[in-house]
Amino acid sequence: MKRNYVFIIFVLVLIISISACSRNTEVKPGETIKITVTDNGWDSQMLHNEIARIVVENGYEGYKLETSSGSSTMNWQAMIKGDIDLDIESWTDNVVSYPEDVANGDIVNVGILVPDSAQGLYVPRYVIEGDSERGIEPMAPDLKTVEDLKKYPELFPDDEDRLKGRIYGSIPGWMADEILYKKYEYYGLDQMYNYTRLGSEATLFASLVSAYNLGKAWVGYCYEPTWISGKLDIVLLEDAPYNPELYLEGKCEFPRQELKIVSSSKFAERAPELLEFFKKYKTGSQLIADALAYLDETKSTHGETAKWILKENDYLLDEWLPKENAEKVRAYINK
Repeated sequence: MKRNYVFIIFVLVLIISISACSRNTEVKPGETIKITVTDNGWDSQMLHNEIARIVVENGYEGYKLETSSGSSTMNWQAMIKGDIDLDIESWTDNVVSYPEDVANGDIVNVGILVPDSAQGLYVPRYVIEGDSERGIEPMAPDLKTVEDLKKYPELFPDDEDRLKGRIYGSIPGWMADEILYKKYEYYGLDQMYNYTRLGSEATLFASLVSAYNLGKAWVGYCYEPTWISGKLDIVLLEDAPYNPELYLEGKCEFPRQELKIVSSSKFAERAPELLEFFKKYKTGSQLIADALAYLDETKSTHGETAKWILKENDYLLDEWLPKENAEKVRAYINK
């Protein structure tokens, strides 16, 4: 009898312990769980962060979304440590350690955010084809590839060095910048062009917009989706076919990327119900480019643009969320 009593007590304690453990992943009444996401400084990621903020804070109970501003490298390392929960727009092909980090379990693939992104060297379409409506004649009708730039240094003059042309590079600290600079050297463009880093996405895009409005030639780094690709007619210069063994040396094109949502190894345990949302959270290059063009034209904030895109594309909420959660978000954005 005594043994049976001890056994019953043991079972009850075990059940209570298991129950307590299972409740650790739930938000307790009055508790707020802070979810931290990366803010690496570019508009499309900031927009995705604000869309996620609306859903997380209004579609669910007890969560607050915060951002961690910093370089891609710094935020990536913080996510490995578990100090950051999510990278909602992750250009994983630009992260050298990504395969190893996933294999080690330090980084977890959650979902595919945008299946069709691109990056590389771009020129305005009128540089190649002209623009009859603006009275612009084709400037470089034979310009198709990155290597073809060797024929046209005088078309893209560097105002500070008239003996060379100018190529606008990527953002300092981005892996794309390292690859692009190697490409610049590999094709011998360093003999006839200066490689100019402007320091931020805003100043880079401002230089393109300024040239575009004046109908001048411009060549430099861009990526999709951006408000630039949604608003301006620009062309990605071709390159050698993508080869993973040559890519990091700058000897081929940037791969068309699946922009991923990745998380720390701790996120699934901290917020399992949010994990289900982020697994389904998907947009698209054109949809985000259009939203970023709206942001620029209306001078709206990223938060205001996030609310606009959810109103204009209401069907997304049903794709991402259970019905009850979707209705909560609708109630917020329509009030």
